Amino acid sequence: MRPFRKKRILIALGITLTLIVGCLIWGFFIEPNRLVLHEQTIQIENWPQEFSGLRIAVIGDIHTGGPFIDERKLKRIVELTNQQNPDLIVLLGDYMSSNSWHGHRVEPEVTAAGLKDLRASLGVYAVLGNHDWWYNGEKVRRAFEQNGIRVLEDEVAEIKWKNKSFWLAGLADLMTRPQHVSETIAQAPNGSTIIALAHNPDIFPRLPQTVSLLLAAHTHGGQVNIPLIGTPIVPSRFGRKYTAGHVFENGHHMFVTTGIGTSILPVRFRVPPEIVILTIKS
Repeated sequence: MRPFRKKRILIALGITLTLIVGCLIWGFFIEPNRLVLHEQTIQIENWPQEFSGLRIAVIGDIHTGGPFIDERKLKRIVELTNQQNPDLIVLLGDYMSSNSWHGHRVEPEVTAAGLKDLRASLGVYAVLGNHDWWYNGEKVRRAFEQNGIRVLEDEVAEIKWKNKSFWLAGLADLMTRPQHVSETIAQAPNGSTIIALAHNPDIFPRLPQTVSLLLAAHTHGGQVNIPLIGTPIVPSRFGRKYTAGHVFENGHHMFVTTGIGTSILPVRFRVPPEIVILTIKS
């Protein structure tokens, strides 16, 4: 082999190795420790004009005890969210982590206490996820409600704003709980404006047409988004269809947040941890 050609090959190998190491460092040690603000506006055709401009902070998959998710990060989540002055804050489940080589269980009382200072004029509401029920869903619920965060488990809540009302419908986790979607939605008065909250976006096709918007989490946005390939693994039976962001299907809307923590592998690549500020307009 000619020396010049050999040198080019060695340079190419060196660049490739540097890129691989750099991506690994970024994916395991830098991006999972980030926290970005994701602002998005959704226009809903039948959304009441009186509620146009409603700003909702959407937070999912905190997984306290996972890599980089400690009490200091909880404080940062609260500070960054409150700085946006949202009208409403929703927490979309999976606050727990299990004991593993890359994380440890933190009791829900710690997470709930860390989030109790979240502030929004219309309140702070939560649903539970599969990791919460794999641990102890009732204990997680008690911890949150003792810290002033209302948990909706197949329940609805009336939200009064600008002399009118809309309704939040909190749906039970799809993976771990019996499903009563239609019965839960029916608790709101006929003709109501309804925003549904669920941990798992795979529940979307089951929603009645009366639901204007579903807010969900669970997928972590796939955690890894490879250029030209996309997200190889998404925890959804619909594949990449509900990976992240705004989805419009069968006449109604869904928004899926990529969440904050990690699961299975402590890695994020081109899918940064996020707090979403969602503005809804008619």
